[in-house]
Amino acid sequence: MKTSTHPTQADASLPSPTRQEHDRAPKPTTPPTPPLIKRVGAPAATGATHALLVLWALLSTVPLLWALISAFKDNRELFGNPWQLPSTWHADNFTRAWSRASIGDYFVNTLIVVLGSLVLTMVLGSMVAYVLARFTFPGCRLIYYAFVAGMAFPVVLALVPLFFVVKNLGLLGSYHGMILVYTAYALPFTVFFLTSFFRTLPTAVAEAALIDGASQEAIFFRVMLPMAKPGLLSVGIFNFLGMWNQYLLPVALNTDRDKYVLSQGLANLASQQGYEADWSALFAGLVIAAVPVIGLYLALQRRIQAGLTVGMLK
Repeated sequence: MKTSTHPTQADASLPSPTRQEHDRAPKPTTPPTPPLIKRVGAPAATGATHALLVLWALLSTVPLLWALISAFKDNRELFGNPWQLPSTWHADNFTRAWSRASIGDYFVNTLIVVLGSLVLTMVLGSMVAYVLARFTFPGCRLIYYAFVAGMAFPVVLALVPLFFVVKNLGLLGSYHGMILVYTAYALPFTVFFLTSFFRTLPTAVAEAALIDGASQEAIFFRVMLPMAKPGLLSVGIFNFLGMWNQYLLPVALNTDRDKYVLSQGLANLASQQGYEADWSALFAGLVIAAVPVIGLYLALQRRIQAGLTVGMLK
């Protein structure tokens, strides 16, 4: 009689030796979670940090609020009750500052110089930074460190020779001279920042465009610049703030009163103040000069932070 070699249902239900060994094997136990170690002095350090931040915020905002309130007072209230709210809000101080004190002319001059310098700085700085970040050639590192060294050179030491250079070029007291000087002053930081930023960008897209037959100019303007938009926006905002608040360069190089920028105009207006001066118009001019930069920073502060951190996240 032929014996079947297939296991019966009863035999299939029996555990195999491998199954028995698996069941008898000790199961790993999850180690208990250790208790959180409390940092000694952490609450005190956090409280001290918050207190310092609050103090810094007060030191930054209180003078601005005081200047804003003073811009709506008249001269009598400015010297009589400097810390109280005005009894009557004089909005005509801004009109008087814009027209009589020539703040409007200074504002337009500042826009011309700053916007022209900003465009030239961003175009030249982005080109130089792209070449230093993507290409290797003799003297590449030397050029890069020369721009870095320019950041550490105080502008005060260059005022006298810079004055004679601009004078010999025939650009003293002109928009062109101011734009070129502002651009030269802002280029080191722009090149330093954008060089590090271009190095973090992926090269696969640029290599694909190069294989497709695109020129280096097309790759830079059509591929790399759109990818570098966060970094360009961040460094552009920083340059705008620095150029708008610039004081030493225009005082030393801008001798034409009709081309005074806001910092020059406000300083000249403050130096002419006496007992019968229009101090309320001066405060109104200060507010007019501060509103663009404060508004720009508040509107784009998230983009500034994103542009500064995007290089570290990649």
